[in-house]
Amino acid sequence: MDESHEPGLGLDIAAPRPAPGADPYRVLARKYRPQNFTGLIGQEALVRTLRNAFASGRIAHAFMLTGVRGVGKTTTARIIARALNCIGPDGKRTQPSVDPCGECEPCRAIAESRFVDVQEMDAASRTGIDDIREIIEATRYGPAGARYKIYIIDEVHMLSKNAFNGLLKTLEEPPPRVKFIFATTEIRKVPVTVLSRCQRFDLRRIDTEMLVNHLAGIAKTEGIAVQPAALQLIARAAEGSVRDGLSLLDQAIAHQSDENGSEIEAATVRGMLGLADRGRIFDLFERLVAGDIAGALTEFRSLYADGADPLSVMQDLLETTHFLTRVKVAPGAEGFFDGGSAEAARAAALAGKLAVPQLTRCWQMLLKGLIEVRDAANPCPAAEMALIRLAYAADLPSTELLVRKLRDENAAAPASVSAAPRTRDASPPPAMSAPRTSGAVAAPAAMPSASPAKMEAPEEDIRTLDDMVRIARAKGERILAACLETNVHLVAIEPGRIVFRPNAQAPKNLAHDLSRHLQQWTGRRWIVTVAGEGGAPTIVESRLATERARKDAAAQEPFVRAVLDVFPGAEIISVREQEVFEPATPVSDEESNS
Repeated sequence: MDESHEPGLGLDIAAPRPAPGADPYRVLARKYRPQNFTGLIGQEALVRTLRNAFASGRIAHAFMLTGVRGVGKTTTARIIARALNCIGPDGKRTQPSVDPCGECEPCRAIAESRFVDVQEMDAASRTGIDDIREIIEATRYGPAGARYKIYIIDEVHMLSKNAFNGLLKTLEEPPPRVKFIFATTEIRKVPVTVLSRCQRFDLRRIDTEMLVNHLAGIAKTEGIAVQPAALQLIARAAEGSVRDGLSLLDQAIAHQSDENGSEIEAATVRGMLGLADRGRIFDLFERLVAGDIAGALTEFRSLYADGADPLSVMQDLLETTHFLTRVKVAPGAEGFFDGGSAEAARAAALAGKLAVPQLTRCWQMLLKGLIEVRDAANPCPAAEMALIRLAYAADLPSTELLVRKLRDENAAAPASVSAAPRTRDASPPPAMSAPRTSGAVAAPAAMPSASPAKMEAPEEDIRTLDDMVRIARAKGERILAACLETNVHLVAIEPGRIVFRPNAQAPKNLAHDLSRHLQQWTGRRWIVTVAGEGGAPTIVESRLATERARKDAAAQEPFVRAVLDVFPGAEIISVREQEVFEPATPVSDEESNS
């Protein structure tokens, strides 16, 4: 075989070179990065504070910029660096200026990330104390050719604990010509000792309308025609991030580049992002609240076939529910649907037909379904099951109406169910023999008040473990009382002697402390013996067992059992005794005369 014809790997083929004079493409997020504070949108509070600080000469030595992704943290840091080192177009500016010229060498070098006195460090990749030690050593020397030496540390929350500690002293008292600018998306992970040494600025999310106007201006500059509805979709998907919005606009332009320069439509952006049409989302929601399970599943399958992501559909349904609830409680609210759109008019009409409890139930079920769809291996069936549950629940009556109906049915039960009507002369059951509050209305002699002297001398009353707990609380020994309730299994008790088994959580000196306190309380010596086994349940365990027994007994009541059957998954939280007052027996005229 001729070696000259052997197939090669193609490594010797030269890569194609760009055409002469053709610059590499720069994405919109980099091309339209603001170069001064006038181009920084949505951060009016930050800009105002910095302008006043520069004007009065009160410039901090360290800045902490925090906010979500893509709102301008690194951009703001670079603008501050240019403002501190700008020397003006003529090179004669001697003081920092909040409006950098953008023409002098420091301004251009900082914008191109090649200025020797402005160092940027990514704390996500350089997290250790050694990296911070290099900065600390470099701060001993003044700037090479600028007014200030500036260190910009991005994602500063990624620094290690030792790195933060090593930075504290230098950050508190830096050299006069050194400035620090930190940027982070996780401000809570930054130590308080670092935050207290910095001037903090919270960069807010960009409002949707402001972001739409910003994207429209960039599209006009680029000569790209974009529908306003498409820009609205991009701005909503960006979630307040300018960088995300510009990246999505870049993607939409590339997606539409094969259409001979035609206008970018909302349907194109919706298909690119995997979103569902809002009108169709509202159709799906109407079928769900109407209980039309088959129609809802058909509509969902149609959305899925058109490229809608099941998770996005669930999120849109949640936003629809939230918008309807806001319209219900605050008419005129704006949200998921545009104020003047046809969907907004449909939403206002539907909100008038739905009750707030029904909307809150939809929210809870959709929120649970969203988690299931997110965690499911196959999201589509999980979404269908969530929609089926929601559509099925649409036919259920409200909880208040159902409970009232059950009470009315029990109250209307025929009197023939009982063997004979109860009379005042008949022997009532023990629970109804007397009002539970009879002691409260008895004569004062029936309920003598316990005097403090008796509480202070309870010798003859210590016959049970409950007596010990009661006296311990009266004496202010709450820790001992809690130990007796939770850690003591009583074996035997008699005057002057107690035997108990402590559990694993009991203090080691519990027996000694108990003996000492009992002698102080009773004036006699007590023998406290610790057993290795046996013993009754603790007081807390007994209370829990009694509570469970009460709940089990309450669950067997016909009315409660009916409620539990109607609401699967419901449980009894607590059982309270209801005070029963018997009506006073009317006095006849003959008795009154006698």
